[in-house]
Amino acid sequence: MNQAVNPSMPSIVIIGTGFGGLGMAIQLRNSGLDSFILLEKASAVGGTWRDNTYPGAACDVQSHLYSFSFEPRHDWSRKFGLQPEILGYMQHCVDKYGLADHIRFNKEVASAAFDEATNTWTVITTDGESFTADIVITATGQLNQPAWPNIPGMETFSGRMFHSARWDHDYDLKGKNVGVIGTGASAIQFVPEIVPRVKSLSLFQRSAAWVLPKPDRPFYRWEQTLFRRIPAWDRFYRYLIYWKNESRALAFTRFNSLLEIFAWQAKRFAKSEVRDPHKLRHLIPDYKIGCKRILISNDWYRAVDQPHVNLVTTGIERIASDGIVTSDGALHKVDTLIMGTGFAASEFLSPMDIKGRNGLSLNQAWANGSEAYKGITVSGFPNLFILYGPNTNLAHNSIVYMLESQFQYVLSCIETLQAQPGIAMDVKPDRLQVFSATTQQKLQTSVWDSGCHSWYLDRNGKNTVNWPGFTFTYRKATRQVNPDDYDFLQPS
Repeated sequence: MNQAVNPSMPSIVIIGTGFGGLGMAIQLRNSGLDSFILLEKASAVGGTWRDNTYPGAACDVQSHLYSFSFEPRHDWSRKFGLQPEILGYMQHCVDKYGLADHIRFNKEVASAAFDEATNTWTVITTDGESFTADIVITATGQLNQPAWPNIPGMETFSGRMFHSARWDHDYDLKGKNVGVIGTGASAIQFVPEIVPRVKSLSLFQRSAAWVLPKPDRPFYRWEQTLFRRIPAWDRFYRYLIYWKNESRALAFTRFNSLLEIFAWQAKRFAKSEVRDPHKLRHLIPDYKIGCKRILISNDWYRAVDQPHVNLVTTGIERIASDGIVTSDGALHKVDTLIMGTGFAASEFLSPMDIKGRNGLSLNQAWANGSEAYKGITVSGFPNLFILYGPNTNLAHNSIVYMLESQFQYVLSCIETLQAQPGIAMDVKPDRLQVFSATTQQKLQTSVWDSGCHSWYLDRNGKNTVNWPGFTFTYRKATRQVNPDDYDFLQPS
């Protein structure tokens, strides 16, 4: 890959080995393209499923849909997969499709720069190694950079402190006085797991989450046998899950009032689980359901209702050496701090330095918010393809489905490049502008624009994360590249 580029078979650098990177690599191999490498910053594959090993880590999309359609697994243990099982599935994909020889571990990308003289990209890792390629495909995901809160005094804390995405498994929580900051998707899974072990738990909540019961259970042996012996049933089961999930898009994007059914269900669920009236009052959100991510759990409310769990809703003023001081002056003594504060989801491709034509940096191009044509290509950055890019996240269905749509689009682009060796394709600025404006206009009728502050919004309040429609319309739009959307550049 470091050698001269072969014009008849484009060389490709894929950044990341989560679902996006692995799936793209498999599809390249299936298309007869072997001239690619995957650069992985860690020492193992898996992306967010490698990093998030906290107790209770699991998926909130059904197992049969949160897996590749071209590599079905018939023996999922549960309807919703647990972290070790999902990570094992990803390793299985590496082994089955012979990807190990293509992966370079411990290669964190520092920068990537486009050379207009040769129409190639130079990718440099943090250890100084350089790779030259015709095409760069980023598959770093939206949940790879843990978001640490900016709270005064964090450096003064004398106890143990870690982020849920970097769980300290060597530290025993038994008998500890633990503070958890954040009540989002991660906390809702690990808090019920640690509550029985800790002496006390102070749960610092900025805003409550809407929580629905999780329709999860182990699969029966006969069900797994049926999936294995009758592939058509496996496909039909996945089909049913897909359309059940997809139907919810109408409520999120157009008819927000339909979500009130879920709000009623969530309130009823909370009232049946929480006996403490003070806690119950603060566990019911005051914003429209769906504005932030709706969470699913069967044991969250029971965990928070435990007498040794203190739900703190007063704002945090600072962190002291022995605890957390809230704005009312109270000191909540803890010897352990766990940050359940999520990820910098809107900071796409951070902290890599990406430079395109005329030395334009991606940070400059995205000064007013991240945007990409169909969530995949950016004007001024030829032959750069972003998987799980701006406005391709979902609140109602499986991101793996969206990724598979993107795989097809990128393959179509590569076929176009192969037909004219040496050229580079750069999406036309007006096509990107129209696409972005249309996307933002559609988002205005969505529940995510109903006034709450969520991780879907960037620092300017722009929703750069979610797709404002159906996944099948996205698949149709990405089935094949339209060459008229792009300028084709000869080496200068």
